[in-house]
Amino acid sequence: MTAASFPALLHRFFTERLITHQDASAHTIAAYRDTFRLLLRFVQARVRREPSALRLEDLDAPCLEAFLLHLERDRHNHTRTRNQRLAALHGFFRYVALQEPAWSLHCQRILAIPPKRCERGPVAFLTDDEVAALIAVPDVSTWIGRRDRTLLLLATQTGLRNSELTGLRRQDVTLGGSPHIRCMGKGRKTRATPLRSDVAAALADWLAHVAGSPSDPVFPSARLGRLSADALQRLVSRHVATARRTCPSLAEKAVTPHTLRHAAAMALLHRGVDLSVIALWLGHESTQTTEIYLHADMQLKERALAHATSSGLVPRRYRAPDPVLAFLEAL
Repeated sequence: MTAASFPALLHRFFTERLITHQDASAHTIAAYRDTFRLLLRFVQARVRREPSALRLEDLDAPCLEAFLLHLERDRHNHTRTRNQRLAALHGFFRYVALQEPAWSLHCQRILAIPPKRCERGPVAFLTDDEVAALIAVPDVSTWIGRRDRTLLLLATQTGLRNSELTGLRRQDVTLGGSPHIRCMGKGRKTRATPLRSDVAAALADWLAHVAGSPSDPVFPSARLGRLSADALQRLVSRHVATARRTCPSLAEKAVTPHTLRHAAAMALLHRGVDLSVIALWLGHESTQTTEIYLHADMQLKERALAHATSSGLVPRRYRAPDPVLAFLEAL
């Protein structure tokens, strides 16, 4: 193996494996790209060599284990993020093992690095009162405030993911007849989500005041481009900080744009919507993913506890009514 082998393999992995053969989505490619950008900077500082001069032997199992530890300790990444980075590395070294059999043992040591187990707590969500307090914050007399209020209304009613919100285009919105929006979600699945009358009215008012072509974003940035993930996070954080003055319960919650998605799901669950319908609404692959909301819903558990309250009757021991059944029970 020459010094150029690793850069060549990395280039082929992205251009041939991910883009050409797997036709991976832009989100998948971006996740793999970010993993290797972080890794190459880490290894560069470790071996004092430019990324273009790195060799495969520089990326051995101890090096990658040190990189994963660096993500958790120095960058304060969550265990789930650490595991996602590891999955990207595993994908690359599986490709290397197929392309360069001489490096199979090297790759097997890396593929043997296991994902780390992590605790899964209940999801954080907003109550109806907290959602109302948040939506009331933006100043609708300004362009930014009107955009933010419409965005928050849409997010808390439809449960769109962050990328689905920022990627929503004007042509994806239908306001006549049965108002709804269409979006491309995970797994390149297109889904349509109906809109409440108040959300449809707010969206119609916003689009009427903002000129643009059908391919333009529904919620543009101040420069009329697409909102970035960081800009969306800052938008939500800014309004949550203001809403805490009138809604003290928000002070106890770390609210992100994804929390608004959880709020939409919990609102449907509290209103008796079936779990399979909520899974379709959110674009989940299966209802197993949606079951996390059952664990987060304390009201459901309290209702179950009320049904399980003792009636005051003393339970009697079962006695078989027939000698044959008694014989079988005694076996």
